[in-house]
Amino acid sequence: MAETIARQLAGHFSTFDYRKVSEPNRKAVKRLLLDYLGVAIAGSQTESGRIACKFAEVQGGKPEVTLIGSGKRVPMALGSFANAISSHSIELDDIDVLALFHFSPPVFSAGLAAAQRQGANGKQLIAALAAGCEMMERTSKAANNSLRNRAYHTTPTCGVFGATVAAASLLKLNADKLSSAFGMAGAQASGLMEMYGPSMQKRFNPGPAARNGVTAALMAQLGFTGADTIFEGERGFLRAFTDKSDASQLTKGLSRAYQLDIEFKPYSCARPIHNAIDCALEIRNRDKPALAQIIRIDVARHPDWALYHQNKAPRTYHEAQVSLPYSAAVAFKEGAALLKQYSDRKLKDPLLVKLMRATHISVDDTLPRGVSCRMTVTMKDGSKFTSQVDYPKGSIQNPMSDAEMRAKFDSLAQPVLGNARAARVAQMVQDIERCSDVGELMRLLVKRSK
Repeated sequence: MAETIARQLAGHFSTFDYRKVSEPNRKAVKRLLLDYLGVAIAGSQTESGRIACKFAEVQGGKPEVTLIGSGKRVPMALGSFANAISSHSIELDDIDVLALFHFSPPVFSAGLAAAQRQGANGKQLIAALAAGCEMMERTSKAANNSLRNRAYHTTPTCGVFGATVAAASLLKLNADKLSSAFGMAGAQASGLMEMYGPSMQKRFNPGPAARNGVTAALMAQLGFTGADTIFEGERGFLRAFTDKSDASQLTKGLSRAYQLDIEFKPYSCARPIHNAIDCALEIRNRDKPALAQIIRIDVARHPDWALYHQNKAPRTYHEAQVSLPYSAAVAFKEGAALLKQYSDRKLKDPLLVKLMRATHISVDDTLPRGVSCRMTVTMKDGSKFTSQVDYPKGSIQNPMSDAEMRAKFDSLAQPVLGNARAARVAQMVQDIERCSDVGELMRLLVKRSK
């Protein structure tokens, strides 16, 4: 009788260690660790980040894990929950190639919490994070695009399995216990795409995924058993969350080194919008249109994302961060789409309102990629300017340099930690393999006193 998918995966990940992480993946995970910390540090200062930290603090329990930004110590599951929300609170977290999910909020929040609780070293952390990212991407490849099109949010629904693997690696679960943990992770998989709007809903979603992954690993460690048919079973994850799936993607090439393709965000908004921002910036810098003379902005998008992000009248900056018309408009006006470009006070700016109303989105199935975008700007005198972007800044094909990644981290971390402590964090990440206790890193992530 063939082994179930959960048992095959458990056999693979329960023996995974630093030696099995390829050099490219080590570099990718370290780049992502720096990015995650910068984003989480800044996110901890937002209203959603502060509420999440406060929630974790008032629950009580054993002080095991540092809350990023506040410095308070809380139980592992609560720490992973709050830190995941902080890291998803400013729309600058990483992305996968298809722009379907974010690796770090569920996986890194769970992994760092488990590492601090266990007193793990840097090499153990790198292995756990690499394994968690691989598991999350395998799950997404098996379930998407059907999962997303059925209104499930990939980051939490698939991220809970990645968070489970990351935590289980640091808790040193054997194959039997990890197989059980997969069952409990699947039982807790959740997250809906009904998250766009003026509320904080989207920020919440990775919190339960990180917490539930930690919970699954801890329960399995204590001996609680879970269903090992959780993936392919008649009432399992794939049947429940998809109309069409490919279970083979979960175990494909388990004996070979896995390639992690992690992309990064230079703009503070939903990733599929970045192509439109790049188009706007290219037209702005190349053609220098007089913005008051723009009468129409036509945006052709691939069918994968054409029906998303169409809001022309965002009511809060949360909505603006998932609005293509706003993001393109502010890029045209200010030449940037960073955190300070997304604020409630900008939403009624007359020029931005005019440009948003002039934006029209259409479907073009001839575009080569799911996130591809072609923008045509029509001026009052009839002249037109066009730009097409298939690979946005920060993608594998158009990457951010190490210097750009460090500049992003500094811009996010320095206002909270101060320049000296931010530099210490960046150096520790660079030398993370030499770190004997990940708790040393976590204890640096505290807002400086005035």
